[in-house]
Amino acid sequence: MIRTVSSREVYRNAWLSVREDDLRRPDGSEGVYGVVDKPDHALVIPQDEDGALHLVEQYRYPVAGRYWEFPQGSWPAGHAGAPPLELARAELREETGITARELIPLGPFYPAAAYSDEVIWMYLARGLTFGEQQLDDDEFLNLQAVPLDELARDVLAGRIPDAKTQAAILRVYCME
Repeated sequence: MIRTVSSREVYRNAWLSVREDDLRRPDGSEGVYGVVDKPDHALVIPQDEDGALHLVEQYRYPVAGRYWEFPQGSWPAGHAGAPPLELARAELREETGITARELIPLGPFYPAAAYSDEVIWMYLARGLTFGEQQLDDDEFLNLQAVPLDELARDVLAGRIPDAKTQAAILRVYCME
């Protein structure tokens, strides 16, 4: 078993921190490992009564493009935050204006387990009621409903490059 000997923070901002851990491996050798600490996220997959999924299109700075994703959010690093279910309801309402009668837990998704402790808790939202978006000042999101079969084909054809969105679509597709 790998054991942490010591740990030091090397960077922190409002949304993540980076630390270096000195490790002792099972064979007695030592090493240094970098870890990105991020708060938990909640991701919501709104599915209407026709089976279509509702996605938001937003610009992602690190990859310089607009991508279709599901509503998601997190609390700032170091913030205890609400349980993921409460965060999921809040993000769904804020980013889409949708409220859901039912949120079905689909389990965790670890987008980068090799170097980060980030976990995204996924929920399928059903029994949707539509209202007005309540976007943050820095959010510019477009909302679109797409049939589930079409989204699954788009994932397999490489037209949806975002990993968490791919996983969410395929989880729901396999459930149907």
